Amino acid sequence: MKKIIALTSLYLVAFQFTACKTEVKKEEIKPTVIESVAPFSLKTSENTINFTAYKTTEKVPVKGIFKKVEITKGGEGNSIKEAINGTEFNIPVSGIETNDSTRNFKIQKFFFSVMENSLTLSGKLNLEESADKGFAEFTMNGITQKLPFEYTIDGKTFTMNTTMDVEKWNGQSAIASLNEACKDLHKGTDGVSKTWSEVAITIVSTFK
Repeated sequence: MKKIIALTSLYLVAFQFTACKTEVKKEEIKPTVIESVAPFSLKTSENTINFTAYKTTEKVPVKGIFKKVEITKGGEGNSIKEAINGTEFNIPVSGIETNDSTRNFKIQKFFFSVMENSLTLSGKLNLEESADKGFAEFTMNGITQKLPFEYTIDGKTFTMNTTMDVEKWNGQSAIASLNEACKDLHKGTDGVSKTWSEVAITIVSTFK
């Protein structure tokens, strides 16, 4: 009987020692995560994408924004130019905002949904050797085209301006679809309903 008690005590001591040892080991291998952020990063900057579309023969502007942009590659550097150059991005079309919920719905349903791969717009930014010019390899409707732009850098703020012609991305059907859905709203004083294929775009990135 004494032998059984002694063996049982030995097993308990061994178990406690092992348990303590395992617990100490877990503390020793606790991972440490170190985040490294470049001096300039588009992922932490304030990015605003503004657009202006046009309706009626008189070319009345319709302004809006895309509320979200996803940086999928690059976007960091030791300078603003380095952070911008080579950046790849996605813009979810669900983030469109024109301060009119009905208009937002119509643009998504009757314009973007008519296109191929209509959930996102995507592209890559390239800065040319010239001090104020670049181009985006912009993808929409399953087509990638060069979209030239001009830019300025003022302090920590990068601003680029461009005008795109949707027809270069085979967007005629999408334009016609949207114009039909907004036929009366896009009539001018001449009684003609028109939706323009040109869209002005301004992107502003303010770095921290």
